[in-house]
Formats: sequence, C-alpha cells, structure tokens
Amino acid sequence: MFTFKQFHIEQDRTAMKVGTDGVLLGAWAEGGRTILDIGTGTGLVALMMAQRFEDAQVVGIDIDPDASEQARENVAASPFSSRISILHTSLQAFKTERKCDAIVSNPPYFEHSLKNPDAARAVARHADSLPFADLFSGVSRLLAEEGVFSAIVPMDCVERFCSEAYLSGFFLLRRYDLKTTPRKPSKRCLVAFCRRRPDVFDRQEVCLMDDGGVRSAWYAALTKEFYL
Repeated sequence: MFTFKQFHIEQDRTAMKVGTDGVLLGAWAEGGRTILDIGTGTGLVALMMAQRFEDAQVVGIDIDPDASEQARENVAASPFSSRISILHTSLQAFKTERKCDAIVSNPPYFEHSLKNPDAARAVARHADSLPFADLFSGVSRLLAEEGVFSAIVPMDCVERFCSEAYLSGFFLLRRYDLKTTPRKPSKRCLVAFCRRRPDVFDRQEVCLMDDGGVRSAWYAALTKEFYL
C-alpha cells in the first residue's frame, strides 16, 4: 500500500505501481470540471485530480481489467468516491456525451523496445495498444475546445510525442524538463497541449532533488498536499 495525505493506493493487482511520474502528472496537470484520465492504472492520477479540483467529475479508463478493478476499490475507499468513475475500456472505444475540460495521461511509450515478459506490464508500458497517433486522435475527439491535455513522457520520446500533437492540431502550452538532480540530464518531460496557439509558452527546467538527495523546493511545493 502507498499512503498519501487524503487517500491510499493498493497496488498488488496492477502492472504499473505508484511512481514519481504519476505523482508529478497528478500534481502538475491542468484541470477543470470534467477530467479524463487515460490509462488510470491504480487510479492515482484520477484521485489526485479529484483532490485538487473540488468541483470536478473525473473518469479514469484502463484496458487492464485487474487495474480497473483495483482502481475502483482505491476510489471507493477515498473521500472522492462520489466524483470519480473507473471504466474498463480502451480509449479507442470510450465515448462520452460531454467533452472534457482536461485530459491527463501517463501513456505507454516504449514503441520499439523488447517487451516485458509480464503481459500486463507490457501492455501498460508499450504503445502497441495505444500508439501516439491513436492517443491524440482520442484526445482530439474528447477534449473541449478550450480544454488542455497534459502528459508525462521520457525525454527520448518527447519530440515524437510533440510532433504527433502538432499533426493532430494541438499547440504546446507548457513544457517542463525534469532532472533528477542538477548534475544529471533531463529524463522526463511534463507537457500540456491546447487547441489554440497560446499567447505565452511556459517552458522550464526543474529538478526533483538537490545535490544532497533532498526534494527540491519546486518538487516539495508541487507535492506538499499529497506526500506525508
């Protein structure tokens, strides 16, 4: 179990465990009154978004039946159960009558690497079941005109990810390159996209830890409402 200030996460039946990527996305992503979490896994990001945006209705979707069931249980045990729905479905099959103000995803991204022998973990980590083109096709179909799509991707995927976004008619609104420590190269990238060219593009390089291995001021401030 992983315990946060307002909820806890059971993760014994999900392929992808609670990690820094999910916490960063859940604490950083743009929100709204209707939020979709694509590839919800344990339900972590959906729960974080519900905590941050008190008027939001959140839907989390996942193609893994075990992950979907565990996410439902994590949501049911939380203070936000009335505002979060978890559905076992693919993005390609998901439909909603109301467009989403915000969409978030920690997407599968290993497009050409060897697959993990654990089938569920392979599905969670590999883009075969959700290629970037399909992801942005789904986002384009489901996102409101003024909505924002936020994601976290590895640095070696970010240019390809952004290119797919541009091909789908999206503009980069925010980009934060994430270093583990000041002396290391950036390993992850938080990105946010919108449908209209923004007046201001927010680009930053940030660190998770200082040289002594302590959470940076930026990371501590970002996550202070979640970490114990």
